[in-house]
Amino acid sequence: MMEEVPTSVLSDDPCHLGEGPTYDLSTDTAWWFDIREGRLFEAHLGSGSIRVHALGRMASGLGRIDAARQLIVAEDGLYIRKLADGALTLVCPLEADNPATRSNDARVHQSGTFWIGTMGRNAEAGAGAIYAFHRGKISMLFPRITIPNSICFSPDGATGYFADTARAVLYAVPLDPETGLPRGEPDVLLRHTGIGGLDGSVCDVDGQIWNACWGAGRIDVYSPQGERLRSLRVPAKQSSCPAFVGPDLSRLLVTSAWQDMDAAARAADPQAGCTFLLQASARGRAEPDVMLA
Repeated sequence: MMEEVPTSVLSDDPCHLGEGPTYDLSTDTAWWFDIREGRLFEAHLGSGSIRVHALGRMASGLGRIDAARQLIVAEDGLYIRKLADGALTLVCPLEADNPATRSNDARVHQSGTFWIGTMGRNAEAGAGAIYAFHRGKISMLFPRITIPNSICFSPDGATGYFADTARAVLYAVPLDPETGLPRGEPDVLLRHTGIGGLDGSVCDVDGQIWNACWGAGRIDVYSPQGERLRSLRVPAKQSSCPAFVGPDLSRLLVTSAWQDMDAAARAADPQAGCTFLLQASARGRAEPDVMLA
């Protein structure tokens, strides 16, 4: 059964490809990207004010370093971004010598290690990978990924999750909770069937996995054993990624996209690309800061 939960529009500025939402509890600020248009959204939830920053490049993920700096995952590398003026400084390249790829899904582990996915710009088979940025160095974890998504972590930090949307598979990986690095090989947690595909995910305080089902306009909630527990409607077909937001982390921000929709499809899906807030009846966890060294 599809649940209809109280839902509001946080931003009606439609994203070509909305992705990478995260939330800074210390400032009550949500951040997310429009990958295709190179835009970074900043929304102060308490006041309702929203700013849009032009990045000059495609970017897809963000980790808070401290009150003054963020680490941005972009198409050609990782950049420190100063909040004061938006200045970007390259920390390390990421597939910068391969113009056929770009960054995609990303999330920070409790240890401060940043997991980052890359993919072909046209979703070429096996062109992407998943990396870990750990204490200032980047290393490849899993190669030959087509569309990396659903990067998230169990509350104890001992399990990592990721999906290859093209394969319709969500994987679970045993991790060292102190480093966020794998202790073993990925195992298949679930195989998605039916309408839509596995897109971005986030874990709540109970370890349940909240997944945006691209093409189905919903959020699916899975147990750590891979059992689907709930499905919540999202008022845009291409729901792309969730994040828990708000002072008590009880609301779910969900990005969406109008990518690959023609005029008729957009007319039939008028809120495509909008960013939504859902009353989740669950609690998230505060996102950890990324560690540079």
